[in-house]
Amino acid sequence: MAFLSRLNLQEGLQTFSVLQWLPVCVILGLFPMILIPVLVFTKFWAVSVLAIAWIAYDWKTHTNGGRRFAWVRKWTIWKYFRNYFPIKLVKTHDLSPKHNYIIANHPHGIVSYGVFINFATEATGFARIFPGITPSLGTLEGIFWIPIVRDYVMSFGVCPVSKSALKYVLTQKGSGNAVVIVVGGATEALMSQPGISTIFLRQRKGFVKMALKTGAYLVPSYSFGENDVFNQEKFPEGTWMRFLQTLCKRIMGLSFCTFHGRGLTRESWGFLPFNRPITTVVGEPLPIPKINKPDEKTVDKYHALYISALRKLFDQHKVQYGLPETHCLTII
Repeated sequence: MAFLSRLNLQEGLQTFSVLQWLPVCVILGLFPMILIPVLVFTKFWAVSVLAIAWIAYDWKTHTNGGRRFAWVRKWTIWKYFRNYFPIKLVKTHDLSPKHNYIIANHPHGIVSYGVFINFATEATGFARIFPGITPSLGTLEGIFWIPIVRDYVMSFGVCPVSKSALKYVLTQKGSGNAVVIVVGGATEALMSQPGISTIFLRQRKGFVKMALKTGAYLVPSYSFGENDVFNQEKFPEGTWMRFLQTLCKRIMGLSFCTFHGRGLTRESWGFLPFNRPITTVVGEPLPIPKINKPDEKTVDKYHALYISALRKLFDQHKVQYGLPETHCLTII
């Protein structure tokens, strides 16, 4: 009975660690966005003034390397988060601190749990596995416009995926830096399905151009199992939901999908991810020359070399992480 109690406690803590992640970010965002304007019309107006003044003063921090805190990355809650799936980080080659790197990750999945735990926290031991390398996970610029949320995500070493922010990390902070980019973005998220290995990459060449401009080595990485933690609903052409998806994409530039996982119990339906392993395999770095103004032919050359390296990584490890030998990586 004591064993069962410990087991239930561990499962409860693991479930809570995953359950709190997105709601906490939403609450941290809504709280200041509502409170700051409201306080302007009260006797506490000075609080709003100070908050706005701080944001104005600190506005460029997220594009100039951010403000990370090692203790946040080491919170115990992230270890419970890791164990929920579980999530694992695998190194195939050393990354020398003498160089900078762009680690491109695939696939995006619905939420990108693997890339968050592996590169924005120390739950899987990034600093131990890649000594001397400082990771910076790229995400949407708009997140850094929200008070409090911007400070929270920066504390993990997260930075905007904008050209200026990435270039700063790769050129102004010395060597031993690695920016991590989930290349496929929202477009790739819409293709996420269990057992499907389809990535959106052929038209995504900005990360290669950034590597050429900064001389950063390109590193392929693949998160096996990332697409398996949610079931996504697909809407046929002609349905009103498909029409709504298209309309949102055209008007607001937003892609949305409907998906489900498990509930608070493993047998129920809900929005917790399924307990399925995610293993992020980091491949061999591809040396890239530094070219201030790379032409299209050069970009295409190194883009093709990157695709070849990614396919090799995928094929070498797919069977080990649950895919059949005949399974192929589809790149569109």
